[in-house]
Amino acid sequence: MTNKGAITKFIEKYYLHFNAAALVDAAKGYEDQLNSGAKMLVSLAGAMSTAELGKIFAEMIRQDKVHIISCTGANLEEDIMNLVAHSHYKRVPNYRDLTAQDEWDLLEKGLNRVTDTCIPEEEAFRRIQEHIVKIWMDAEANGERYLPHEYMYKLLLSGVLEEYYEIDLKDSWMYAAAEKNLPIVCPGWEDSTMGNIFASYVLKGELKATTMKSGIEYMTFLADWYTDNSKKGIGFFQIGGGIAGDFPICVVPMLYQDMERTDTPFWSYFCQISDSTTSYGSYSGAVPNEKITWGKLDINTPKFIIESDATIVAPLIFAYLLGM
Repeated sequence: MTNKGAITKFIEKYYLHFNAAALVDAAKGYEDQLNSGAKMLVSLAGAMSTAELGKIFAEMIRQDKVHIISCTGANLEEDIMNLVAHSHYKRVPNYRDLTAQDEWDLLEKGLNRVTDTCIPEEEAFRRIQEHIVKIWMDAEANGERYLPHEYMYKLLLSGVLEEYYEIDLKDSWMYAAAEKNLPIVCPGWEDSTMGNIFASYVLKGELKATTMKSGIEYMTFLADWYTDNSKKGIGFFQIGGGIAGDFPICVVPMLYQDMERTDTPFWSYFCQISDSTTSYGSYSGAVPNEKITWGKLDINTPKFIIESDATIVAPLIFAYLLGM
């Protein structure tokens, strides 16, 4: 890195041991991957969009430091919710002290809590629902089928939400991704709010389930993308655990073992930011070396695990990569 900013200089000077050192090593490893011509998958678990990771992640996308994203349905929609309803969010810094009655009161006000932040149902969920349902129905009427993120891209690029924008558009990672038509894999989309809404229209007989492409189609889409882009390597940067990480990483053993394409390269880099303790049978808490036994990582794949809070760690690593 030639031009180092204040944040980069700070972490290189003071982040010397334990998880702090792992953060710097992982950032340098990520940078090495990009410099070698490798591509990078970033997986987003939890509620990183509601944590406003888009403020820096969008710039990572714009600067081509992310080449494909795997995220939960929650992250897919919550970045757009923050875009159109930010002023209606309610912060609850004393969330640890809330009683069951306090939580019920939030529900009655239409405020769905994610740790210290409440998402406003009317201004966020319903505002998007009004427009996305029309896009779903138009696709069905035309005999078209798309993946969940492709519908969201259509929503953003159509301009129908512009009147509601409440944050700077450059802080929306979904908009940055839509502009580039960045590949996204969104496993388990059905358990998101928009997934539940889509299911409700299927139950009412107003939409067909097949109008939404499935998780299997996401895996086959990813398999083709991995095959086409892995000549110089593809790294795996995992924020949190869960399905957003487990689903895409399995594409390598699927291609190698099930498709018997034994020339399929392993992931060329692996880093996980995790607050999950190593435990019995937990995938999120498994050490990276366990992935060798599943045919996901090679013996020599650079492996990093940073046991810390992703809302603290991810922005620092991204700042390093952006030369901040």
